[in-house]
Amino acid sequence: MSYDALDDFVVSPFTYNGVTHDVYRKGEGPAVIVMHEIPGITPKVARFTRSVVDAGFTVFMPNMFGTPGKPPTLAYAVGQIARACVSREFAVLRRHGSSPITVWLRALARHAHEEIGGRGVGAIGMCLTGNFALALTLEPCMMAPVLSQPSLPFPVSPAHCRAVHLSEEGMINLKRRCAEEGLCVLGLRFEGDKSSPPARFNTLRKELGDGFEGIEIPNASVALMYKPSMAHSVVTEHLIDADGHPTQVARDRVLSFFEERLR
Repeated sequence: MSYDALDDFVVSPFTYNGVTHDVYRKGEGPAVIVMHEIPGITPKVARFTRSVVDAGFTVFMPNMFGTPGKPPTLAYAVGQIARACVSREFAVLRRHGSSPITVWLRALARHAHEEIGGRGVGAIGMCLTGNFALALTLEPCMMAPVLSQPSLPFPVSPAHCRAVHLSEEGMINLKRRCAEEGLCVLGLRFEGDKSSPPARFNTLRKELGDGFEGIEIPNASVALMYKPSMAHSVVTEHLIDADGHPTQVARDRVLSFFEERLR
């Protein structure tokens, strides 16, 4: 896929507590924060974001790393992973706490809700940012958190595989909101994806019960296109855009989840 100029988005800086990132905005309707994956806002991340806009939402897409619009390559991805590993904004091995950048993202969620109004805000994180939507539920306005192939903490041990990159305070609050407010978390992953291990979804099922809806794409459904262990990005790079395909069904479920929770 060629470079995407992203010239249909309005770009403006957002600053909180001395931290500034550009935010790409487009659309009308309830606010949804799209947190891009490694290596950045790729053309297929932008394509997914436009599908959220087309479904009737205002998207706020912060640029957290990488070059906006640049297509992914292996070297580009490895470089951005290395950058994240040494960045103060990301804590890639932290099991019982979220990355520092989630404080800035929470402020963005508050800002989006103050400006757009409505019932609340939605968010989707992908890969490195996958679990960030859990931390955003500390904001009362976060009503529709989606985790796509959540990859933090890096699964370097069985304990890291089970962890969800959320503080004890965050988990207590999340469980309370699911029990008292009917909050629900939507999660997506490929069955064979080792970077987003099944134990992570099992933890969310155990902790949240009916408050977690997990979608796991079967290996057999992608075997003709990808080696199952290589399939990772559910709604972007490894989406198979064919009617009725499980990845397309998962993408459509994200859109209907936002519709149900934010209208």
